[in-house]
Amino acid sequence: MSTVRADAFGAGPLSRAAALIHTLVIVEALLLLTAAPGLAGLFLLAPDPANLPLAALCLLPLGPSAAAALYALHHRGGDLTELRPSRVFLRGWRLGAGPALKLWAPLLGWLTVIAFTLTHFPATGLPGWWAFLLAVTGVGSLLWGAHALVLTALFAFRARDTARLAAYFLFRHPRATLGALSLLILTAAGTALLTEALPALLAAPLLLSLLRAGRPLITETREEFTA
Repeated sequence: MSTVRADAFGAGPLSRAAALIHTLVIVEALLLLTAAPGLAGLFLLAPDPANLPLAALCLLPLGPSAAAALYALHHRGGDLTELRPSRVFLRGWRLGAGPALKLWAPLLGWLTVIAFTLTHFPATGLPGWWAFLLAVTGVGSLLWGAHALVLTALFAFRARDTARLAAYFLFRHPRATLGALSLLILTAAGTALLTEALPALLAAPLLLSLLRAGRPLITETREEFTA
């Protein structure tokens, strides 16, 4: 009679796939739960440029929640018998909420200024090429924010050091930056064509994709900038 090794359970490809799906579902639920007050307010706001500052306030909880989700996804297990995604998420939130907010809040403020200027651009009296420059600056700021969020979630640097590293990696690892850009374009297109709730509903898979795109900068940070 054949015997099954005790450590073989939960180690096969189907078990790993099930573990990934389970982790994504739990992380998605916890992300939505911790960011729910802001997201609820955001969906209640009318699509009026005057509400941009309020929208930024509603998005404040999303930064720490996304950082906790990145932490949980990065430290996820592949064994069904060892899954603790909720515990890992809460640990990531506890460790990263403050550092993430230190970068997330200024980024939201800066993006609000850019968005408000673009929506009221005729009133500024600036030449047309300024609008293009502002749009490019906004996209660049979002890509910087994506790198900064990954670094904040996984490493314990000071906010100024994280900001510098995120800016450095924008050009140091163009594939990681292009990966983040492709996710940004995909999310924007899906939001425009399908529903505004799409980024929230697919937050965990999108963040997992961001982690995978950011592997080069994660590896270099671990090897070159940590003891």
